[in-house]
Amino acid sequence: MPLKYPFSAVVGCEPDPTTTSGLDGMGLALVLTAISPEIGGVLVRGEKGTAKSTTVRGLAEVLPRIDVRDGDRFSADPHDPAATSPDLPDSSGAVVSRPVRLVELPVGATEDRVLGSLNLEKALTAGAVEFEPGLLARAHRGVLYVDEVNLLHDHLVDLLLDAAATGQVTVERDGVSIGHSARFVLIGTMNPEEGELRPQLLDRFGLTVEVAAPRDPSLRVEVVRRRLAFDRDPGGFVARYAASQAELTRRIALARERVAEVTLGDAAMLKVAEVCAAFEVHGLRADIVTARTAVAHAAWVGRRFVTRADIRAAALLALPHRRRRNPFDAPGLDERLLDEVLGDDELPEPPEPDGPTPTQDPTSTPAETPDSQDHPPAVPEPGGHEGTDPRANEAEQAGPETAHEEASNSTQESRPRRPQSTGDGVSSAVKSGDAYRPRLFTVEGLGQGTPGRRSRALGSTGRRVGAGPGRGAGALHLVETLRAAAERHATDASGSAEGRFVLHASDLRTAVREGREANLLLFCVDASGSMAARRRMVQVKTAILSLLTDAYRRRDKVAMISFRGTDAEVTLPPTGSVEVAAALLDELPAGGRTPLAEGLLTAADVVRRERLRDDRLRPLLVVVTDGRATSGADAVDRSRLAAAHVAVMRVPSIVVDCEEGPLRLGLARRLSAHLQAEHVPMARISATGLVDVVNGRVA
Repeated sequence: MPLKYPFSAVVGCEPDPTTTSGLDGMGLALVLTAISPEIGGVLVRGEKGTAKSTTVRGLAEVLPRIDVRDGDRFSADPHDPAATSPDLPDSSGAVVSRPVRLVELPVGATEDRVLGSLNLEKALTAGAVEFEPGLLARAHRGVLYVDEVNLLHDHLVDLLLDAAATGQVTVERDGVSIGHSARFVLIGTMNPEEGELRPQLLDRFGLTVEVAAPRDPSLRVEVVRRRLAFDRDPGGFVARYAASQAELTRRIALARERVAEVTLGDAAMLKVAEVCAAFEVHGLRADIVTARTAVAHAAWVGRRFVTRADIRAAALLALPHRRRRNPFDAPGLDERLLDEVLGDDELPEPPEPDGPTPTQDPTSTPAETPDSQDHPPAVPEPGGHEGTDPRANEAEQAGPETAHEEASNSTQESRPRRPQSTGDGVSSAVKSGDAYRPRLFTVEGLGQGTPGRRSRALGSTGRRVGAGPGRGAGALHLVETLRAAAERHATDASGSAEGRFVLHASDLRTAVREGREANLLLFCVDASGSMAARRRMVQVKTAILSLLTDAYRRRDKVAMISFRGTDAEVTLPPTGSVEVAAALLDELPAGGRTPLAEGLLTAADVVRRERLRDDRLRPLLVVVTDGRATSGADAVDRSRLAAAHVAVMRVPSIVVDCEEGPLRLGLARRLSAHLQAEHVPMARISATGLVDVVNGRVA
């Protein structure tokens, strides 16, 4: 079995006696949820190539070994009298020790694979009904890792988060009724550029951290040096970090013993509530998670009760993703407001609880004394910062302030730049208004696109509407498979052997399901001088922003093309990343001539490229214009030919006529005829009106 990169070798994740927690944001979040799985797991958000997967896979190596009974597939705790296993209900079997499992859930997993299902082999050969455990059973008392969790289908994410919250899984299907424990450390990683999680699902993750590659060249060199050393000699590299790995394992085991003995005093509980109220988070889950995280942090650093420093560290991990009021809010937490709410005074020490107090380990990180608690040390903020090895290069160790500054610079650098004027008109950019919730609209017909939450489609998810032959993507339809074998057996003597059916490949039937798919909403917006009225552009941008917000929730792609001056530009490439989209919309300028043909040809090119990526993705083109093609002497003829080209591609289209005034030329109506699109005259473009047009066209 190949060696895994050590957790403590990840820059910033090794025990550091010079700090209170000894870990950076990502490492600290992973360790705290390993100490107390009730926290609810960790979501790691960050750009590609930031060691997210490497760090998560290394976590299982530093977790203490667990005891199980030999032959128990459900890993029930043999030392817990209340823990039972469907495999060994009488608690028989020898007790053995094994490492903690890291179970990876692939994005394409089915519900049967996650929850478990009927053992088909025994059902078909022996007629026995036996449950085959799924990934949740295998992950019990271990780590369940979902890479690219934002690409996982919503109903599977719901299953994972419900199991993580309750610690139980109940399966009622295919003649099987069974329940088992499923307590695991849930960890998800994602790249925000590939789309976001729905707010409802985002809130179910206990902690979240943002990771980014360091900007300091010396830090990057240290990361590369360690990785090259591991690739060159994996065995020697792992041996070099064996001591720090063992130290982390010892500290985690000790913290697990302490966590039940840490006191969360009334003053600390009130301070947690004040912090959550100050950041206006919804519901009470934030209070509960913050309190549990603060207790785990106190146990990790060796304290007997929760202090101000513990609450601060917990809030930085538990609140950033819960304070987002809508998908366009940037993640993060105002630390100045946090410090104002926490205040400068340390919390009073709660009265001693009944029973023994936790024993301080002399070799662990020293707990704070009452004198030192007047000036609690700063806990490194969770920012995914990768610092250098303090023992190898202590002078270059970046502190929390440096990490915060680097993250801010990185955020600023990633923001889109303001488009420049084309030189043939006045360039102006107006902001969109407040997004509203549009009504649901769907593309008519039955598609086969990527699973989403909008238009009707046949796929691998949804309600079962039939069965089809072959080894398709759908789950096996057992009843229809047996029916096909029985029908063949009636006319074919080879269909049975010794009184039992013999299944052939031709007998297999897969379930045909009707669910929902994602669509591509492509806006082609006239941003020329005739459209540059401030009120008009605000309404158009607000409508697009609102549709984008709804598309984010429904897993759609949204794109926007603007044309002005002499050319067209893909202002918003097909994306589900709402943070970048919102900034690009606000920076959209207006003014200049009207290159209508260029806008239509650019739209056709976007549709062509997206169909090459996924020929099942169904687009809807919405052209917002007054139809006045004024860029070049032959602008009208080129616009007509471009419209005919789009019509040949059979792209469902709408032309929203924005022509105003007493004298109207009817150019947008002619454009819709060439596009074979629906023409919708609109004297005033209102945000609500534009959404109503789309609803009326595709519903």
